[in-house]
Amino acid sequence: MKVSIITPVYNSSKYISQTIESVFSQTHKNWELLITDDGSTDNSHEIIRKYHEKDSRIKYKRLNKNSGSGIARNTSIEMAKGDVIAFIDSDDLWDPTFLEESLNYMEKMKAGIVFSSYRRLSEDLSINLGVFKVPDAINYAGMLKSCAISCLTGIYHIARCQGKVYMPAIRRRQDYCMWLTLLKRVDFAYGIDDVLATYRICSRSVSRNKFKAAQYQWIVYRRIEKLSLIRALYYFTHYTINGFTKNYHIIFS
Repeated sequence: MKVSIITPVYNSSKYISQTIESVFSQTHKNWELLITDDGSTDNSHEIIRKYHEKDSRIKYKRLNKNSGSGIARNTSIEMAKGDVIAFIDSDDLWDPTFLEESLNYMEKMKAGIVFSSYRRLSEDLSINLGVFKVPDAINYAGMLKSCAISCLTGIYHIARCQGKVYMPAIRRRQDYCMWLTLLKRVDFAYGIDDVLATYRICSRSVSRNKFKAAQYQWIVYRRIEKLSLIRALYYFTHYTINGFTKNYHIIFS
C-alpha cells in the first residue's frame, strides 16, 4: 500500500530535518511526504526544498499566510495520492518500523484506522516524560470521553473509511474532530501496544494548557459534534476526569 504522509510546518527549522529523516528511515518505502508550509518566517522552506529536490516522493506547497495547522494539513490531504493517510508533525519522530508495523496490523485486523503507543520526551529529547499506552480499540463514544488517537501514530485507510476526511476550519482540536468523523464511518479504531514513535513536548505546546484545552473540547462537543447540552456535559465530565488522571495512560520506565 502507498502511504500519504501529512506534515504541516510553521517555523520548524530547528527540528524539521530530524522529522524528515525519520520518514526516510522507514522500512516501508512506498510513501509520499506531503509538506505544507503554513507561512513560516524562518528558513524552514529552504530546508524542505533541499529534501524536495533530492527525493521526488516529497511534495511541497507553501501557503502565503499563516492559516493554522488544520488548513495546512487539509492542503496536503487534498494532494494525497496514497491508499492510506498518515500524519507526523514537524518536530516529532517515527521509529523505523512504524509504517511497516502499522500497515501489517491494519491488514491483520482489516481495519480502517489503527494507532499505536508512543514515548513522550522533552524538547531536546533528553528527559523521559513517560509512554502513552493506547487501548486495544476505541469507538466514537469512547473517543468523546478521551482522545486516545494522536496525529503522530493514527493512520486511516481511505477506501475503508469511505473516502478522505478533512479537518474543520478551527484553530485547535481540528485533528480530534477528524478522528471523530472517521469513527462515525467505522465501528472501531484498533490500537497497537508497541511504542513506535516519539512525541516531543515543546515548551510552547498548547495541548499542555489544560484550561485552554477544556475550552476547545467544549466547542467541539457543542459546535462541531452538535451534542445536546446533557450529552455534552456527560462527555465533558469524562474528558475532565481522564484529563486529571492522565497517568492511566502514561507509564513511566
